[in-house]
Amino acid sequence: MIGSEHLWPGRFYERLHISIWQYARLARDWVTSIDLELSSHGTHSMRRSNVAQIYRKTESLREVQLLLGHTKMDSIVRYLGVELEDALTNSESVEI
Repeated sequence: MIGSEHLWPGRFYERLHISIWQYARLARDWVTSIDLELSSHGTHSMRRSNVAQIYRKTESLREVQLLLGHTKMDSIVRYLGVELEDALTNSESVEI
């Protein structure tokens, strides 16, 4: 992808990307098509899984904070289920 291209462009000229509702429908259809339980696999759980994998790989709470758009570090810690001691150790090495 280059510059401001969107992963899923909208179908109409005035909309550059798909709406949150279109994304939710696509995710629901995909989860259903591979016979997973809808109540366990939604757009939020996919978002959470993605950033959890990024955190495990980079150990950078700052990167996760930027990706999620969260302002408070304690909300990121709760979101990821990170132990407070690990989070504090890692966050001390991140310059904000």
